[in-house]
Amino acid sequence: MPVDADQDVPGLIVKFGDYPLHHGGVGAIRSLGRLGIPMYAIAEDRYTPAAASRYLRSAFVWQTTGTEEPERLVEGLLRIGRRIGRPTVLVPTDEEAAVLIAEHQEELGDRFLFPRVDAKLPRRLASKQGLHELCMEHGVPSPAAAFPQSYEEIVAFAESARFPLVAKNREAFVRRSRPAVSGTTRIETPEGLLKLARDWGDHPGVILQEYLPREEAEDWIVHAYFDADSTPLAMFTGVKVRSWPPHAGMTANAYVVDNPELADVAARFIKQIGFSGVIDLDLRFDRRDGQYKLLDFNPRVGAQFRLFESESGIDVVRAMHLDLTGRSVPEGEQRVGHRYIVENIDLPALLAYRRSGYSTPHAPVHASGTELAWLAGDDLWPFFTMLARFVRPGVKHLYQLWRSKRREGRTRVGTSTSVGTSTRTTTK
Repeated sequence: MPVDADQDVPGLIVKFGDYPLHHGGVGAIRSLGRLGIPMYAIAEDRYTPAAASRYLRSAFVWQTTGTEEPERLVEGLLRIGRRIGRPTVLVPTDEEAAVLIAEHQEELGDRFLFPRVDAKLPRRLASKQGLHELCMEHGVPSPAAAFPQSYEEIVAFAESARFPLVAKNREAFVRRSRPAVSGTTRIETPEGLLKLARDWGDHPGVILQEYLPREEAEDWIVHAYFDADSTPLAMFTGVKVRSWPPHAGMTANAYVVDNPELADVAARFIKQIGFSGVIDLDLRFDRRDGQYKLLDFNPRVGAQFRLFESESGIDVVRAMHLDLTGRSVPEGEQRVGHRYIVENIDLPALLAYRRSGYSTPHAPVHASGTELAWLAGDDLWPFFTMLARFVRPGVKHLYQLWRSKRREGRTRVGTSTSVGTSTRTTTK
């Protein structure tokens, strides 16, 4: 169905940090570009997949780390805005970008279009502690969590905590400068926790969270766009089949599944906190108590947003552009049964999940259609650019995993032989 977009208002993909293989940005470029909207993007270099898209008018090469002073990033955005030369819709694809835009609305508002929101809210939502506190305030289920302020508090916590548990970086904004853990980390024992905690410094920037057993849980996602009154103009629900790293990382394979209960939970929470803009929520359904527990609230465009499109051709990025340019957002049901695959991470995820025996009961047996993150018949170069940048480090990573597994196998064999020899000696 044709979408009546304002082709005089460009879009700019905004992200900070050095991670060129980002399929969410490519998806946003294609989504708006196919409507004839001029698209621009911030890129690490000219050879990123996003920069290779035929729907991109221009890539602004800007090497950032995500740890720069906000004033420098704001000035850089304004400089890009002056080069574009007309009001432009900002499309943030990471937390750093979303928070920067919210906290500097006055400086950016004359040159860019973006949803207006309480300046402090996106930072609080992107913070694990801030999100947990908001959930507690508004009665939204979330995993039990602790936020230790010192090593001594961790020692005390370990004495009574239930293991296994999960450690995450508390603030999204220190994950690149001072990460306590490389990502979501499962910790099996008190001894394992104390060993890790010795490297966390005097002020541990972690959240220690209840572990929801994957055998008793199912991962769900909600993507939506809310207008200035916190009313959903586009709302989608789906179930995550695989992620990479397994059970804790980025979505590798997911399906669109209707879940009115989950949509209602998300809509009520957004209304209560007064948020407007694009959201990407991760929730885990705990079969033990029948509750959807909110794990992550991303106040920006999610990498897998192209899983979701309504029958009227609307995804969350298109809904935002239409709303910010004064157009109406057509209503339409989501494409139930549609599947999304991220080609470069779904294969290793598939192998890992098969070994674990994990299944997703709500996933359809057959897909009604498939959206690939990278490969698109009308825009091939991002896929080939991804392959060129991914294959070498990917093969290196798989080789390192193979060597690690092989060493572990040799260690187990050596230990078994030693025990056996000892037993034979005793028998004699």
